[in-house]
Amino acid sequence: MNATAPVRRLTVLYDAECSLCAFVRDWLLRQPQLVPLELVPAASEEARRRFPGLDHGATLDEITVVGDAGQVYRGPAAWIVTLWALREHRPLAHRLSTPSGAVLAKGAVLAAAKWRGTQWGGTRWGGRVYRRADGWAYAPDAGWTYSAPGCADGTCAPR
Repeated sequence: MNATAPVRRLTVLYDAECSLCAFVRDWLLRQPQLVPLELVPAASEEARRRFPGLDHGATLDEITVVGDAGQVYRGPAAWIVTLWALREHRPLAHRLSTPSGAVLAKGAVLAAAKWRGTQWGGTRWGGRVYRRADGWAYAPDAGWTYSAPGCADGTCAPR
């Protein structure tokens, strides 16, 4: 990765099963962009193909943005660079990139993470949420149930 390379395109990896993440994705798509944004579901086949070196499990836990020259932004930095790409929000991104603004950005990221956690009923398995794609299903009368996803060819995609 060239740290001085200009950013010409950003890929935002978002949790497609999170209603807040889907709302933000839709909002981002409606914004005028100075730097084009591509929105790709985190840990999807497309994300794994495009970014084989990423920890895709971690991209489900924390927003991750990848620049076209291989730059990787996580957490508050990812939100700031995403706002920087938007015409009407670039001034806000510059304010959030200051030391005092970074505290506010981190607080916003933590608040979003806490909200996401409440949407899953606070249930976690080894620090991760239960996900339909992993074989988990929830029924109000029965709770969580697990059925291992099938692997038609005898191999399963890594998590």
